[in-house]
Amino acid sequence: MKDFMGDDFLLENEPARMLFHEWAKDMPIFDYHCHLSPKEIAQNKREPDITQAWLGGDHYKWRMIRANGMDEREGDSFQRFYNWSDAVSRLVGNPLYHWTHLELKRYFGIDKVLCPTTAREIYDEANDKLKNDPSLNVYGIFDKFKVYAVGTTDDPVDSLEYHAQIRSEGKTKTKVIPSFRPDKAMNIDAAGFNAYIDSLAAASGVSIDNAWDVMTALSKRLDWFVENGCLATDHALCFPPYAVGSDAQVNEVFLKARKGEAVTASEAELYRTFILMSLAKEYSKRGLVMQLHMQASRNNCSRGYKALGPDTGYDAISDYSIADKLARFLDALDSQDALPKTILYSLNPNDYYVLGSLMGDFQRDIPGKLQLGSGWWFCDHIDGMVQQMKTLGNLGMLSRFVGMLTDSRSFLSYPRHEYFRRIMCNILGTWMENGEAPGDYEMMGKMAQDISFNNALHYF
Repeated sequence: MKDFMGDDFLLENEPARMLFHEWAKDMPIFDYHCHLSPKEIAQNKREPDITQAWLGGDHYKWRMIRANGMDEREGDSFQRFYNWSDAVSRLVGNPLYHWTHLELKRYFGIDKVLCPTTAREIYDEANDKLKNDPSLNVYGIFDKFKVYAVGTTDDPVDSLEYHAQIRSEGKTKTKVIPSFRPDKAMNIDAAGFNAYIDSLAAASGVSIDNAWDVMTALSKRLDWFVENGCLATDHALCFPPYAVGSDAQVNEVFLKARKGEAVTASEAELYRTFILMSLAKEYSKRGLVMQLHMQASRNNCSRGYKALGPDTGYDAISDYSIADKLARFLDALDSQDALPKTILYSLNPNDYYVLGSLMGDFQRDIPGKLQLGSGWWFCDHIDGMVQQMKTLGNLGMLSRFVGMLTDSRSFLSYPRHEYFRRIMCNILGTWMENGEAPGDYEMMGKMAQDISFNNALHYF
């Protein structure tokens, strides 16, 4: 029996162990998509206690506490931590079990297994470290984990003042890069759309009287983001929109929404197609990476949504048929020589072969121009990461893959990159062990390093 999460955790053979320990382990981290708060980074935040650090904004954990029959909001700080410890003790088989113990090891030097009987001891020890260890503020964490860059997720109306503050103060070597996320300008059928358009007009200085004005305003804000170091954009899509209509028809839909009238699903798709297609062309002109996150079914529990709002653990995987519309969307851009570097993510792993094969139709000019995004959200576990990487290996170039991202709101999430690297090195090492890849550590080690960091550095 192996030690629980020991030095060779997830590394099943000698080549895998060599690739991880000698090549991948100490590579820097380019966390190109996350949901960290720029304000908290600028403040060099130190979490007040382990409960806030772990449970303050992590809906992955909230879901599991609820699945254990408890309320993540119940009680004082220790009670909530205790509730999490009880949930953890029942989470063998879930990646949160591994992540929790990796975080205890890597941030706090705690090797104990978290469960109700160890909860108080671990709570006190972790809180003592948070209070007294100088490396456990944000900049110390960035340094400890060799975080080269983080890509935050920012709304077009954001002033980016905290990004400017971080750069001007120069207190961290880590690059904190804004990413352009215009979902609220696209979601014409959402509550609050008109209020948002008003705020976009104010932020851009553009009077928005029609659909073309929306794009003028977004383009001005995009220029502001680029001035502030933006390298990537991001879109949360139920499915890739592709509805063909005239500019006049698009504008009719926009004006209908501005009057407060409900728009149909087909009208909303027409407007979304216009905005996303127009934005993609702007991204291409500026050399930005477009990220498309697809197949999330959001806010499914109306009771929970009414109580807590979005991004609180009431989302799931969707199963739209995306192949046809995505193909037409990509082809429309490619035929105009306006397809930007693009990362395609699906929350539904059944889409991996669709995405992996479709990407190959539009690769040109740039190595790995179209990417199959890392196993994401409900898929960033061992099986999900293995499936994503092996599919990419089968259909494309795994060696050009830009690797892992945290997609997290927590400063304690960086061991997820270690988790990914162990899984990736085990795949490569097993191929070496089986004679499916050369026993050439120089060649395979460089591949492991490229996937860990170098590819993302060059791609972005």
